[in-house]
Amino acid sequence: MSPLAFHPGLDVEAAARMFAATGHVRLRPVLTEAAAQSLHLEARGRHDWKQVLNSGSKVFELDRPTRASMTPEQVAALDTAVIAGARAGFQYRYETLRLPDGNAPSPATDSLLARLPHWLSAPEQRAILQTITGHPDIAFADGQATAYSPGDFLTGHDDAVAGKNRRAAYVLGLTPVWRVEWGGLLLFHDGAALRGVSPEYNSLDLFAVPQLHSVSQVTAAAAYRRYAITGWLRAGGG
Repeated sequence: MSPLAFHPGLDVEAAARMFAATGHVRLRPVLTEAAAQSLHLEARGRHDWKQVLNSGSKVFELDRPTRASMTPEQVAALDTAVIAGARAGFQYRYETLRLPDGNAPSPATDSLLARLPHWLSAPEQRAILQTITGHPDIAFADGQATAYSPGDFLTGHDDAVAGKNRRAAYVLGLTPVWRVEWGGLLLFHDGAALRGVSPEYNSLDLFAVPQLHSVSQVTAAAAYRRYAITGWLRAGGG
């Protein structure tokens, strides 16, 4: 298994200047090719993904066998409910693999996905993230692997949750082939103005919390799932 490692060409000082100026920076390539490829292949090969979606404040999880057993009428009713929820409130639907927080003991597993938050939280990597974001109190990273299929999306939110001590959010892109027209864009909201980036392989988006953002719906034309690892860089005590 390939070890996790930042790409040797990573320009930390330039990234810090961009983050300070805009509240967002994209690093690419962020990992060595071997590390990025190993993460992508593991994500594609996993079968224990769970679809997560919400109805107001209630969260529901559906594994793939459960979804496969649903009738066409049940699938249509669920789609209708999800779309209705997105018309006026906070709504999401995508697949997830929850990963151990980086402040927990190193996971005893061969899963490179499971080890990613712990690796980001180790002193060397954490120092780089502290420098880029300008937050020396970052203590650890949490995370989840995500897979967005056609129809999946995440509506606008700002990641601010009391007691979580989130200093910055991150999105590690793991989809080798993507077209802008397929959707799945990470969008930053500023009233009627939008800034956005398309999914990109072996890229790391870091952005300040709080900051209103969303993930646009993946279209029916998408040939692949939109794979990523997402989470937050958090100060100690939460």
